[in-house]
Amino acid sequence: MSGLLVAGTTSDAGKSIVTTGLCRAFARRGVRVAPFKAQNMSNNSMVTRDGAEIGRAQWVQALAARAEPEAAMNPVLLKPGSDRRSHVVVMGRPAGEVSSANWTDGRAHLARAAYAAYDDLSSRYDVVVAEGAGSPAEVNLRAGDYVNMGLAQHAGLPTVVVGDIDRGGVFAAFVGTLALLDDSDARLLAGWVVNKFRGDLDLLRPGLDDLVARTGRPVHGVLPWHPDVWLDSEDALDLEGRRSGAGGVRRVAVVRLPRISNFTDVDALGLEPDLDVVFAGAPRDLADADLVVLPGTRATISDLAWLRERGLADAVVAHAAAGRPVLGVCGGCQMLGRTVADPHGVEGAPTTIEGLGLLDLVTEFTPDKVLRRHDPAGYEIHHGRVTGSLTEGTVTGTMVHGALEDDAHRAAYLDRALGVTSRASFPAARERRLELLGDLLEEHLDVDALLALATGPRR
Repeated sequence: MSGLLVAGTTSDAGKSIVTTGLCRAFARRGVRVAPFKAQNMSNNSMVTRDGAEIGRAQWVQALAARAEPEAAMNPVLLKPGSDRRSHVVVMGRPAGEVSSANWTDGRAHLARAAYAAYDDLSSRYDVVVAEGAGSPAEVNLRAGDYVNMGLAQHAGLPTVVVGDIDRGGVFAAFVGTLALLDDSDARLLAGWVVNKFRGDLDLLRPGLDDLVARTGRPVHGVLPWHPDVWLDSEDALDLEGRRSGAGGVRRVAVVRLPRISNFTDVDALGLEPDLDVVFAGAPRDLADADLVVLPGTRATISDLAWLRERGLADAVVAHAAAGRPVLGVCGGCQMLGRTVADPHGVEGAPTTIEGLGLLDLVTEFTPDKVLRRHDPAGYEIHHGRVTGSLTEGTVTGTMVHGALEDDAHRAAYLDRALGVTSRASFPAARERRLELLGDLLEEHLDVDALLALATGPRR
């Protein structure tokens, strides 16, 4: 087995960035490389060509690797439905739920699925670059771990740990990570990568030298902070920073729902130089918006109740009454209708509630999940069946995620809704980001050493 595990000192330390960049850098060398994440906890997902659901980050990493995205690249996807319970997707298909109460005992079969998927990928690719989750030093979870050091032990993977220096305390985090690993896990830890560095590298060098002396592991590079490094996120940790900053002539307010999902739908809008895209959490945030977007959600009914509690429902209705455009995507589309019914208790207790009444449509949740790709862009992931009209005046709904990534579709919508001419290409921008990431890793990380680690003898 040839592979490498990219772990992190914390969540959002830069594992996805480094994994994606390595996939592109290795692919440039003619290596047949595949990304892998044994378990992803995210409400941002994507549908593969054969109708399987995987984490959005692994889909983008496959594009970086110039490989076809597939279920084996993210065999276990947990989609949080509440603070204590997650919906489970195994090999791209719904597979029940897991709760905090049975977090360890209820996941043994998930570990088997993850290991089998990794073994399958490694038999078909030259190198598998695996991304960990959280931290490998979460000792309370080590017994049931199959995404960090559990996976590393299964496949004998050398492990590189990424730390975000922008958060502070990165050296303590590195040394503490090693200190908390038992001997068998520590033997697989092969080095460090510093992420988001700003400033003079000479000032950092004494700390790097001390880190190497203390741990006996090399630093494989220091990745600088770069304003144009922005990949499809797998969770909502960075939502506050997802603002286009365009200062454009039209303001787009995206309602930040508590269970927001697939918020990458608005990334394409953020590329438009004539739009200023912000996330909104209060009625006042919608007051001067030219376009209001209700994004997807993992819990349409409870998030609709939240809209009403916060006064946002009235603000959206008032925005539409003033003749200004509203766009609802998937769960946001369902909220715009007359009623939302859940007779089977898909989202919780069986119930029927009133929607915002801006579209003449009704939604009924059924146990069967719709997973469907659309060409040239877009995909469906939902339980609710929507019947009725998807357009009424300036209000538009769609059950298709990612449609705005298609340049022609986005251009037509912006012209119709806002009188704005599209001046961006989303596919080209994504490819530029992947190339930029590959360039940054080539310049600032020892890619050859990391490839040698991935392809060298197993310990």
